[in-house]
Amino acid sequence: MEAQAWARLEEAVSGTLTRIVELRVHLQEAQDQGRNMQDLLRKFTGGEEDPSKLAVRLQELEKANQDLLERLAKGRAGVERLLARVRFLEEQG
Repeated sequence: MEAQAWARLEEAVSGTLTRIVELRVHLQEAQDQGRNMQDLLRKFTGGEEDPSKLAVRLQELEKANQDLLERLAKGRAGVERLLARVRFLEEQG
């Protein structure tokens, strides 16, 4: 009975040590990732604008881009209508 208790204790301690090693590896990975994120943030904030202003500017540019895409689609539709008229007139003439 005592041997079984020791075996269970050794198994528990071994499992705990394995888990500690895994957690240390995960911690190191998280710390590395955090440092990488800090480096990226420094690169973006090293300019004249801060990240929040860049985000606002990005939203403005995305809205302007969407507007331009809509205008382009309307223009394309107009050109297609004109081409259809030209073709019709050519067929009639």
